[in-house]
Amino acid sequence: MYFPYLRGKQFELIALREINGLMSQNTAKISPIIEPVKKSSTFKKALLDFKTKNINFNIIINPQVGDLINAVKEILSILHSSLLGYTNYQIAIIIQENTKHEKIIALIKESQIVVGGISLIHNSVIDNISEIVSEYEKFFPVVNNIIDFNKTSRRYYRNFNPKTIVGLDDPFEAQQKNSDYLQTESSPFTEEHLFYAQDNFKGFSDYLTIGDKYSESGMLPFAVAIHLSYEDSKKIRIKHFVSNSNDDRADIAGKFAEALAKLISWCNNHNQTSIGITEFRELYTTGHFPGLGSIKKLSIMHHIELVLKLI
Repeated sequence: MYFPYLRGKQFELIALREINGLMSQNTAKISPIIEPVKKSSTFKKALLDFKTKNINFNIIINPQVGDLINAVKEILSILHSSLLGYTNYQIAIIIQENTKHEKIIALIKESQIVVGGISLIHNSVIDNISEIVSEYEKFFPVVNNIIDFNKTSRRYYRNFNPKTIVGLDDPFEAQQKNSDYLQTESSPFTEEHLFYAQDNFKGFSDYLTIGDKYSESGMLPFAVAIHLSYEDSKKIRIKHFVSNSNDDRADIAGKFAEALAKLISWCNNHNQTSIGITEFRELYTTGHFPGLGSIKKLSIMHHIELVLKLI
């Protein structure tokens, strides 16, 4: 099962909304993890879409980035009002040294939310983790133990029921500057979809073609890069399409057109199709620049569709 990890930025939530039909056709294969970063109408609409399509998902109630840090009660209130009567989802809690578990448990109970279970996201090694998990299990079934192997260890999973384990990795090889991707063209991403079942894990998770690093929108880039995942000998790699006129920040639309032309040519030569690629083709035909966030949105949509085809 695939657990794509997304922050609740607008373009990430819209990506999920635009492929909710695909996810609803593959409910046994996917359960998105969302770390909300803003209280927005897009966030609430995404929740309603999941409810309408009966899609299982995980909502983190103690986000570590964005505007909703220390807003557990507020997030629970949004869940209660948006998902009344819906239980096919998990409340997710990020486990760190400073996580106040007693307070979180009390707030969940106080909210009177009826939920399908709890997902615990392990971002550090905790000595008494078995006791912590037991505290949650007194009140809620822990259905997913999502273990970030970049921040814990490969052996840490032995503390948990194998039927609940989801391995979280960040395999995207981010470069310091977009223009640096001109030197790599493509990079390895993952083969976890081939082996998670052999490891007796419930599923696998990644940060898609964005990576774990979180940032708010900043200055315009010198170069535009489009990242597109693809299958290569059953493994997943990332192809990078980068603009050429990268001496300044002028004409972002023109830079996008340069990168997009490379993407379309490559997709034509390699017979690549997806919902995201179809939208890229429409942009190429119309010459429209949708904004940098929309580029990431289409990359996310394509990546999820590819993974669903491979598992």
